[in-house]
Amino acid sequence: MGTPILTLGKIADHIDAQIAAGGLSAQQAASTAELAAIPIDGLGSLASAKAGQLSHLSSPTYKPLLADCSATAIILQAEDLPECPGIGLVAERPYLAFAKASGLFVVPVSTPAGVHPTAVVHASAQIAATARLGAHVVIGADVVIEEDVTVHANVSISDRVRLQRGVVVMSNVSIYADVDIGPRSSIHSGAVIGAPGFGFTPDQNGHLQTIAQLGGVSIGADVRVGAGTTIDRGAIDNTVIEDGVKIDDQVHIGHNCRVGAHSIICGCAGMAGSTVIGKHCVIAGGVGIGGKNPITLCDGVTISVMTTITQSIDKPGTYSSGVVASEHGLWLRNALRFGALSDLFKRVKALELREKTDVSSQNNN
Repeated sequence: MGTPILTLGKIADHIDAQIAAGGLSAQQAASTAELAAIPIDGLGSLASAKAGQLSHLSSPTYKPLLADCSATAIILQAEDLPECPGIGLVAERPYLAFAKASGLFVVPVSTPAGVHPTAVVHASAQIAATARLGAHVVIGADVVIEEDVTVHANVSISDRVRLQRGVVVMSNVSIYADVDIGPRSSIHSGAVIGAPGFGFTPDQNGHLQTIAQLGGVSIGADVRVGAGTTIDRGAIDNTVIEDGVKIDDQVHIGHNCRVGAHSIICGCAGMAGSTVIGKHCVIAGGVGIGGKNPITLCDGVTISVMTTITQSIDKPGTYSSGVVASEHGLWLRNALRFGALSDLFKRVKALELREKTDVSSQNNN
């Protein structure tokens, strides 16, 4: 199956945009119906798009590229239409419109409906007739796989797992027992969902006693779990990923964490057990969250790249930490001085107190 060929009219309807002629006189003379019938066979950036493709102008940074763009149509705001060399698809939020349009050009991976002959399915599992199970899939006891679920090759699904309608599990995913994944969510290759949380306590001899992880994992609707990401099961209660959360590749979410709806967690971020992330938060790449006590971030918090969070945040906003890179010798000198900041602070406070004392003494005299 090749890339779909769509008309401008169908695309405009899908993204709620208005078709309008740009700077080409021939298109200005054409009717809206004639413009709507023009075929589009792919997507392209402003710099590389060719005739027959759709592009977008979503940031003023790229506006200098607009005049020379060869795309047949460009998604943009009304104010940029006079400078458009082709046909405009006018939208209030061009990037959101482009995101919606991109889904029209996805070529799905073909997995036939039904269960592949090499799959191993426990007798107690319930598999919907419209589900697709690929080669060498293993399904455990009391699993429920609902309508239109796709499980690609080499996936291992343990006992008491539920995949709700429209879930897609890519190849080589491992899903442990007691995991519930909501409608239309996608789990990408190499992800491990529901592994035991990292729970241990030392005995009188300092030997580590394992704490049984008896909870599960609950993932909401329309969640994206990236490749190589790990989400641990809860110790007693479930680890919870709410609706609409988007998780990048190689993220770790510890046991009993809760991630609020429509939050974003970028690559290589990690959070210790029992962390609570609010709704509509953004956790940038390489962020580490954990401290002496469980961390809670309120709704609407953005954590910038490579930041370490060791205390809870109760006010929405953007938070950052870390040291900007510098020449090694300068960095080393500053790092050594960093250890003396406490002493320096005490000396400054002592000097301030001495100055106040001297001023007070002079005024009394």
